[in-house]
Amino acid sequence: MSAFAPVPLVSGMAAPLLRANVDTDAIIPSREIKSVGKTGLAEGLFAGWRYLEPGSRVPDPDFILNHPAFAQAPILLAGENFGCGSSREHAVWALHEYGFRAVIAPSFAPIFRGNCVTNGIIPVTLDAAAILAIAATGRPVAIDLLAQTVTSGEISASFAIDAEAKAMLAQGLDAIDLTTRHAAAITAFHAADRIARPWIYLEAIS
Repeated sequence: MSAFAPVPLVSGMAAPLLRANVDTDAIIPSREIKSVGKTGLAEGLFAGWRYLEPGSRVPDPDFILNHPAFAQAPILLAGENFGCGSSREHAVWALHEYGFRAVIAPSFAPIFRGNCVTNGIIPVTLDAAAILAIAATGRPVAIDLLAQTVTSGEISASFAIDAEAKAMLAQGLDAIDLTTRHAAAITAFHAADRIARPWIYLEAIS
């Protein structure tokens, strides 16, 4: 069973939130985290910017996600160092529950990037000029993970992603899933190692 829905292709409008150094507390303020689970976080996404007052649910009409054109956008266009700050995984959970399946930014905080991969969000790295050009089209964006391309209108750009992250996202796998795929090899290694080094293995005492 997949850890999350595979995301080999993501297409739709891309909401431009072109701010640098957006940290995890801006993505979801600590006051919005009511549990340790992955659900119930979407309402708190960007709560400090989406709503007019702290703790309220009155939308700020000037915030990009409150614009009708981007209400259901599956892609977020961001600035450099996106996801910096604390390592809280809730930031990615909130983005995913809201409906985002990809974030395009010039750079990501490393821990945040890893959390994206293990939770079904493609972290696409493009230079700032390409991101601005995509935002300026105002047209839908298509991210082809397998081809490692981003297209919007006449704009086409390629992005790099390591093979393991690509496989995890394309097939909906987490790190445990990747390990269990090698279960036969692991079992064979243990059997051979038990013969070669029997003193390593402590047998249960009845």
